[in-house]
Amino acid sequence: MTIKKIYLMAMAGLTIFSCRNEASMTELSQEEIFRQTNIFPQPPNQWMGENNPYYTAGFVGDAMPYYENGTFHLFFLHDAKTKPAGEGFHDIHSFETTNFKDFTYKGRQIPYGLASEADFGVGTGSLVKVGNTYYYYYTGHNAIASFLSANPRESVLLATSTNMKDWTKVKNFKITAPAGYYDYEFRDPHVFFNTEDGKYWMLVSAQTSAKKAVVLKFTTTNPASGNWTVENPIYTTSSSENYIMLECPDLFKMGNYWYLVFSENWSNNSGTHYRIASSPNGPWTTPANDKLDGSYFYAAKTVSDNTDRYLVGWTARKVPESNTGGKAWAGNLVTHKLVQNSDGTLEVKSISALSSVYGQTASLSVDKITGNASQNGNNFNLSSNSQVTFGKLQKANQISFTLNASASGKSGLILAQDNDGKNGFKISFEPSANRIASYVTNDGNEDYVDSYPLSGISGTNYNVTVFISNDVCVVYVNDKIAFSNRVYDVVNKKWSIFGSDSSFSNINIKNP
Repeated sequence: MTIKKIYLMAMAGLTIFSCRNEASMTELSQEEIFRQTNIFPQPPNQWMGENNPYYTAGFVGDAMPYYENGTFHLFFLHDAKTKPAGEGFHDIHSFETTNFKDFTYKGRQIPYGLASEADFGVGTGSLVKVGNTYYYYYTGHNAIASFLSANPRESVLLATSTNMKDWTKVKNFKITAPAGYYDYEFRDPHVFFNTEDGKYWMLVSAQTSAKKAVVLKFTTTNPASGNWTVENPIYTTSSSENYIMLECPDLFKMGNYWYLVFSENWSNNSGTHYRIASSPNGPWTTPANDKLDGSYFYAAKTVSDNTDRYLVGWTARKVPESNTGGKAWAGNLVTHKLVQNSDGTLEVKSISALSSVYGQTASLSVDKITGNASQNGNNFNLSSNSQVTFGKLQKANQISFTLNASASGKSGLILAQDNDGKNGFKISFEPSANRIASYVTNDGNEDYVDSYPLSGISGTNYNVTVFISNDVCVVYVNDKIAFSNRVYDVVNKKWSIFGSDSSFSNINIKNP
């Protein structure tokens, strides 16, 4: 949970995704439209009833996924667009899914507390089942001066349930920063049963009294006892990293390797990172590319169905809500499938079920060719800074192609393009810089947004699939990397491919 931005509310409402056209939209219920096209979901509006002032549309904050009996329970911090004065924030809501393409919104699970209570602001946590009881450990955050006069700003709190629906807060349970640690930054408990030592582990994002970021470990043999013993940190930020916090830690074993996943939002390489070890206590190795998406994909944690493991996070919105706006906290839920390489490094690919959402092939209509480009069906050869502009896109699109890129130049696609080409959102493959990058073009001026390494992909041939759902755009390359961005004004705007000495083969567009 990014505390420095915790009070930032959303600046724009939820737009319900359309189907293939406005006529079909009127024939379907909002629930059906949501189900069909909301592959990167947001919570719906009026979730507390239309007469409640806190019914506003919301956004997905930090995800806390849990799997049981064929269902993924995707708990998350609800970031409301607006809230009445004196009300708390970031209560825990949830979606359920069995396939990461069809989501059922389950509403509020754990509410925020009063201004006098430790969980006036609710922060990230996790749950574990012991016997017939679910133990949900979460962050309590309260920065009100009157509360801080006698209490730490952050603490670990607990709610329990026997059905994962009705939660009871355990009022006499609280873990605060132990001696030697800073009680202002103490959050994001991650709890699991470690079969290798027969104990329950709780990892907490913390700082030492000297403000050094750590992942602190607590253990217990029985969560029902309420007794957790503090132990040494399993990870401490290095002097070269110098991260302020290691947020939303997650620890799991895959094959012969242990993985520590965490997020940080203050460096020039912010995002979701991971480390590798042969033991859950480390020592930890930092892979050459230690991020699992770009900086717009944040606070991701993993969940496994005992066959595959998935990475669940959120793709940030912008404030103001335009392509030139600044990155803001919370957005839409986005999930990748994790892939393990033989050397222990991780890669990501798309959820296989996503393609089934896009069942209608759209025609590829060329609107304009600029520069020197040749066409053969859905194949294009581009040279001399060429660009091919196509017709308008819908709110939900799947674009796929194979790109043979110039090793020294730039090539890719432009979304949300206006008629004169002076405004748009560019996704650029840049092999010479070993990256895929995004830029906003505003009145002809190009501004850098984000980038992600093309590590692990040899050569300059890229099999690209782009999923666009309203204003979330996720680019998958060679079933190895994902690059998530927030792209506004895609619908009813033209799009283009561009490049020099490059070719685009088998361009295909599909809609729901």
